[in-house]
Amino acid sequence: MWFKNLKLYHLTQVLELTEDDIQDKLAEFPFRPCGSQELATMGWTSPLGQGDMLVHSAAGKFWVTLKKQERLLPAAVINAELAEKVALVEAETGSNVGKKAQQEMKEEIVQRLLPQAFTKNSFSHGFISTQDNLVVVDASADGKAETFLAMLRKALGSLPVVPLAKQSVQAELTHWLTDNSVPNDVVILEEAELRSMEEDGAIVRCKNQDLASEEIMNHLSAGKTVQKIAIEWDEAFSALLQEDMAVKRLKFTDVMTEQNDDIPREDKLAKMDADFALMSAEIVRFSKRLVEIFNLQQEQE
Repeated sequence: MWFKNLKLYHLTQVLELTEDDIQDKLAEFPFRPCGSQELATMGWTSPLGQGDMLVHSAAGKFWVTLKKQERLLPAAVINAELAEKVALVEAETGSNVGKKAQQEMKEEIVQRLLPQAFTKNSFSHGFISTQDNLVVVDASADGKAETFLAMLRKALGSLPVVPLAKQSVQAELTHWLTDNSVPNDVVILEEAELRSMEEDGAIVRCKNQDLASEEIMNHLSAGKTVQKIAIEWDEAFSALLQEDMAVKRLKFTDVMTEQNDDIPREDKLAKMDADFALMSAEIVRFSKRLVEIFNLQQEQE
């Protein structure tokens, strides 16, 4: 299971946790399916997709998975039923149905339809590396990552983390292009987002564009800064690196993903374990490199 996005967090205190510790704590908040009158439920489930183990460890890194189940009630269906009911009541009484009465009708409709609604499952993955003081969440949105951290904090009792970068690194990313100061293990690809520093300023999004071109340099000379930039790192993966140090569209190279192809296909658990060990080690290595590149050591002290 290869992560597709990265939200990176620094542990501000040493956590003394073992696999058994985490298992016991997560077991107090296991996933359970939605009840007939519940819109959603959330809890911890096996990262490997089977068994009772709610944590999987490899080389000191603890992989955990949060599962969410939601009942799907399309607003259009609810609103259509509500409109019919309101029209019927108004026809019978000859008076308009007020907002409060309509809200009560809507709640009744939702409660009646909930048991019949389909359910949708979603999963959020992450891992803790206590030896590296690092927490990683596979999430593209801040809200999803924060929910994951909140549930993990609730289970563990404490999770003292801050973002790997507390401040924007847009100036440094911009210098990569204007000063040709790209780190030697980073290759700039042909995608970026530039933004004017003015309030409600212009945004330029480009794909399949040489970022060293005169056109891009003119935008930067006009005061725009780099908000997102596509990179390849150390022949390990390509990704979109953002000014808040979030990583999106993470795609590991074939050189990486094919390293465990010698494991028999039928041995699925062994393959997942080996892939996680390989992937998590590269993510930790990349995180440490980001700290070096952007001089984040002082922020973390």
